Amino acid sequence: MAAEPRRAESGFAIEPLYGPGSPAGRDAGARLGRPGEYPYTRGVYPTMYTGRPWTMRQYAGFGTAAESNARYRQLIAGGGTGLSVAFDLPTQMGYDSDAPLAAGEVGKVGVAVDGVEDMAVLFQGIPLGGVSTSMTINAPAALLLLLYQLVGEAQGVAPAALTGTVQNDVLKEYIARGTYIFPPQPSLRLVADVFRYCRAEIPRWNTISISGYHMAEAGADPAQEVAFTLANGIAYVRTALAAGMAVDDFAPRLSFFFVARTTLLEEVAKFRAARRIWAGIMRDGFGARDPRSQMLRFHTQTAGVQLTAQQPEVNLARVTVQALAAVLGGTQSLHTNGFDEAIALPTEKAARLALRTQQVLAYETDVTATVDPFAGSYAVESLTDEVEAAVRVLMDRIEEQGGAVAAIERGYQKGEIERTAYRIQRETDSGERTVVGVNRFRSDAEEPYRPLRVDPVIEARQARRLARLRAERSAGAVTRTLDALRRAAGGTDNVLYPMKEALAARATVGEVCDALRGVWGTYEPVERF
Repeated sequence: MAAEPRRAESGFAIEPLYGPGSPAGRDAGARLGRPGEYPYTRGVYPTMYTGRPWTMRQYAGFGTAAESNARYRQLIAGGGTGLSVAFDLPTQMGYDSDAPLAAGEVGKVGVAVDGVEDMAVLFQGIPLGGVSTSMTINAPAALLLLLYQLVGEAQGVAPAALTGTVQNDVLKEYIARGTYIFPPQPSLRLVADVFRYCRAEIPRWNTISISGYHMAEAGADPAQEVAFTLANGIAYVRTALAAGMAVDDFAPRLSFFFVARTTLLEEVAKFRAARRIWAGIMRDGFGARDPRSQMLRFHTQTAGVQLTAQQPEVNLARVTVQALAAVLGGTQSLHTNGFDEAIALPTEKAARLALRTQQVLAYETDVTATVDPFAGSYAVESLTDEVEAAVRVLMDRIEEQGGAVAAIERGYQKGEIERTAYRIQRETDSGERTVVGVNRFRSDAEEPYRPLRVDPVIEARQARRLARLRAERSAGAVTRTLDALRRAAGGTDNVLYPMKEALAARATVGEVCDALRGVWGTYEPVERF
């Protein structure tokens, strides 16, 4: 039974769908199509938010697993509908907390996870069968996914019931972030192994979140963000096909991750253009027939790079506009940044306000009353065409170089992003680009602010936990399972099966990554001047 249309404050009905054939809509053009139908310009689902709002995720993780667990419980109690895990830098790079290279970084930008015990504490009291979890982890993504599966199994949750996303997008690490471990080819093999493993073992899991967010944070403009992200997506599809998988066997579990900036109209157009381009790539370029394979489903995070340490409360306004752009653009899930993130890790109050921002949009505005509110807007439809044209030019340049991996090895994407970042910084420094509170509308008397700080003793505590773990576990079992992992890495077997056995034997994240480093080596970037 269809839901009754919502009513405007003035009393008239808000139609759930406007456009060609709707009771009150003007003809928006046949090219637009309908929501939930190819080319998905107007959204990947027919009803979008008129049935239920997007998934409200809050990205969190700091210090120890126990501290992060407490924050997750607060977010769930406050109405959050999905978790998003931030890992510290040593975990992202595949090092244990007591490794020399981890010194000074343990628990700083995310939670420290050294093994299955830490993962169990991280989700203690949170039934994994009833929550969707996104994990921002790339080079060691397979390890953290398997640790999550092991914790779920210990809770009695069948792998088939687990839902969520692992970022697993290593190509953008070579372009924008730098938290890579292995060279590109074995990294792509690991991605394909995750695809195959999840199809067989964790079928509801999104196996990759192909990310433009971090390229945008490094300085990419909207067209570059979409072009470089979709080019990476093509590389992952080709890798899976080369590994013998059929496109409709893995493509429905692909997902994407974009930024939402304060330039609301262009951001809405960007999301629409990205859906339309990807649908054509998958249907016409790769022969995907399953409609789910043609859908560009994406998570959005508001633009951390646009937040300012000056007058941090103004960031509440920025985040609201950015979140509105993501919602009007048709995101499937959303994380809103805390207003204090330009200073330090968000405080509990800031995290709560960030979640409340989404809830106001979902439950107090009328943007969820109708599907695709901007359809037929002259400005948005024109901007969508403009963004699409610019994206296609950049994607053609990447294809001319042999695809995303070859272009990465030449430094093409990185160089383009750096030029854009330099231009934006010059415009900001000159005052041509206004940043409120930074180069205009400054305040000489700002109120003092007390940010959240991570206790430096966390590093020593994690080291003690690791020492106790190594003393209590079976050293023989760890050695046997790591040897099996090395043999699989040196051959063609799926490495996730022996990797899971090693992690179940209480091998650490660092030990598993070291075993793979010994077989595959590490990536050494070539600087080009």
